Order: sequence, then structure tokens, then C-alpha cells
Amino acid sequence: MSRFSKQPVKITSGAKVEVVGNVIKVTGPKGTLEKVKPDFIEIKIEGDVLGVSSKEKEVTKFGKAMTGTIRSHVVNMINGVTTGWSKKMELQGTGYRSEVRGNDLVLTVGFSHPVSITAPAGIKFTIEKNVITVEGADKEVVGQLAAQIKAVRPPDPYKGKGIRYLGEVLKLKPGKQAAKTGGA
Repeated sequence: MSRFSKQPVKITSGAKVEVVGNVIKVTGPKGTLEKVKPDFIEIKIEGDVLGVSSKEKEVTKFGKAMTGTIRSHVVNMINGVTTGWSKKMELQGTGYRSEVRGNDLVLTVGFSHPVSITAPAGIKFTIEKNVITVEGADKEVVGQLAAQIKAVRPPDPYKGKGIRYLGEVLKLKPGKQAAKTGGA
């Protein structure tokens, strides 16, 4: 079993971590993030090193899991407020277009109407050719928004048209003709 949760977290310069009650607050140049922690998790900050441990006398399996989870959340929050997170997605298909209007991403992906997705606070859309970039400080929000964009028009399993993550490899299915000639 991993001892991941026992490793200390180095707080990078530019980030400030404070714990008030059950709320972990991380502040940096890219914004402020907050996360509620369970009561049995203890966070100790000594200088620029942060430690996560359990207050339980006999640590349960769930307690160990939550300790590692909270540690990972804190690391992601520190990285988010200092460098930020981004997901890149590409549009593939004839006539598929995207544009940014104010705070909205407008997708024209083969429907009779354009689909508009509004960015939550702290999230920014950028478009370069057929690549959409979702940027923000919160890793969870960036990933969830990227998944919502992909769900508008997931890649077609036969031709590969649709919205996919940049670098995502699809295994295309053979069509009806290939199935007819290959199975005889």
C-alpha cells in the first residue's frame, strides 16, 4: 500500500495556505480556492511545508484514503493558484466551428442551432484554429467543463467527427461494407 499521504507538501512561492475550522483556503496570483475537509483530518503548516494526517486513534481504511485524497486536493489547489490548469480539445468535422462571445463558448457542430456554454467564474475559453482551450485555477471545474463540451458532440465511432481531447486516439469501427466483405 502507498504511503503517499505521509509525504509532506511543499508550498510554492506565491501561494498562501490557511486552515480555518474545516475549510482549507489557498490563495495565489491566479485566484483563491477553498475546500471543506472532514473533521478527522488534521493539517499542519510549518513554514513552507504542509503535512496531512488523521486525528483518529485507530486509523481506518477510509481514514487513510481520505488523508491521501485531501493531500492530493491541496497539491492541485496550490498548482492551480500558481500555474493554473488547462484542457485542450479539438473539433473535427466539416463545418464544425467554435467562437467565444464574451464569457460564452458558442459551438456550431452540425445541429440546427448553435450550442452555447457559459464559463463559470474563474474559467476562460480561448480558441486557436480548431483547438479549444479551457483554462482556470480549479482542476475539478476545468475537467468538468471540458467533459460537458465534449458531451455536446462526442466523437463518432465510424468517421471520428466530433469534439475530442487534443491527442486522444480513437479506434474507428469498420463500416457495413467492411463487415460484409471481411466476414465471408
